[in-house]
Amino acid sequence: MEFDYSGTTPLFQQIAEQIEEGILNGSFKEGEQIPSTTEISKSFAINPATVLKGMNLLVERGLIEKKRGIGMFVLVGAQQKVREYRREHFLTNEVLQIVTEAKKLGITVEQLKDLIERGYES
Repeated sequence: MEFDYSGTTPLFQQIAEQIEEGILNGSFKEGEQIPSTTEISKSFAINPATVLKGMNLLVERGLIEKKRGIGMFVLVGAQQKVREYRREHFLTNEVLQIVTEAKKLGITVEQLKDLIERGYES
């Protein structure tokens, strides 16, 4: 995990994003335990309350669950949820921004399609 301590994104959100990325790429497998609040806070010198706040975001989104006295675990189906959430975010935010900018720059649909196809080929 890497954190930007001086950036504009709050640390608790960065923690949630890092764990989410681990779920998506399979580092944190469904049904398995993730590092504890204490482990993360000690490893990265982050307040435990900040770490817990980030983890609670993932609990609210139905990606992890707390098993009292045992720790936090990745829920079954979490990887697919992350994939769907990110896909929706990508389509509704990133792609629309690209299309809006392309229109401003006079890039045609055909030119944009060609660029996308070349990107997939490389």
